[in-house]
Amino acid sequence: MPLGTLDRTPPPFFKQGASALTRLIFFSAFALFLMAADTRFKLTQPVRAAIATALAPVERAVMLPVRTGMTLRDYLAGIGGALARADGAERRLAEQAERANRVEPLERENARLRGLLELQPRFSARTHAAEVLYESSDLYTRKLVIDRGSSQGIVAASPVIDASGVLGQVTRVYPLSAEVSLLIDKDAAIPVRNLRTDARAVAYGDPSAEGGGMELRFIAANADIEPGDRLQTSGVDGVYPAGLEVATVASVDRRGGSQFAKVVLAPAARFDGLRHVLVVEPLALQLPARPAPEPELPAAPAKARRP
Repeated sequence: MPLGTLDRTPPPFFKQGASALTRLIFFSAFALFLMAADTRFKLTQPVRAAIATALAPVERAVMLPVRTGMTLRDYLAGIGGALARADGAERRLAEQAERANRVEPLERENARLRGLLELQPRFSARTHAAEVLYESSDLYTRKLVIDRGSSQGIVAASPVIDASGVLGQVTRVYPLSAEVSLLIDKDAAIPVRNLRTDARAVAYGDPSAEGGGMELRFIAANADIEPGDRLQTSGVDGVYPAGLEVATVASVDRRGGSQFAKVVLAPAARFDGLRHVLVVEPLALQLPARPAPEPELPAAPAKARRP
């Protein structure tokens, strides 16, 4: 048989269809299309909510041995530590009682002055207690997942605090859980006020710092700011109530030849080992509604000029 008449095509078993490069281009374009569609039209939000709801019992079941071990470890820590903490709590309680005795007259005087000036009373923030389920597994973000969601009244942008200060805010809400972005996340920002100078600024997360930190950006090199200054929420953003502890100025580097100083902050809250947090209702939900714009008056007809 002549060699030219032989069938050199591979058998069907070895046929692989489109090339690897073609499939890579197709699936890459398809993935980009899905990401753009999800960002624009929120296509996967119901799917995420359904999956999160379905996985919530599984997450709690998986975390049960961990919680049991942590509870047993805390129990075995020793009675001595518990007594020491109790003594410290009693001392702090005595200090707070003495401080409360001084604060109550000031509050009554403040109420009288606000009444004389006909100012609105301060807004009272409503809170929800929550427990931390786990920390996000993303290496490039600092987020937590708590066991309270939309079914318990949690809404997006709610501030999250603990006994030391502000932790962050709720960025994503599911029916039975919620995701909290910490202040040390690279995309976090919070308006603050310097208690010593009453100057306002914006603090940003700085995950590059050891253990996570914060910084003030665009601060003039000759600005009046010193290490040790305490920063609290200013309340101008309509999210965080005013007066919450945020951070303390750790260092101020006024570089020569630069218009801005590098201000490093030490967060007031502890982000490691969190067990319980407090979710505060956003301040914007308690503000009065914006007044409707007034209708524009029709323009007066122009007078005809006399010749």
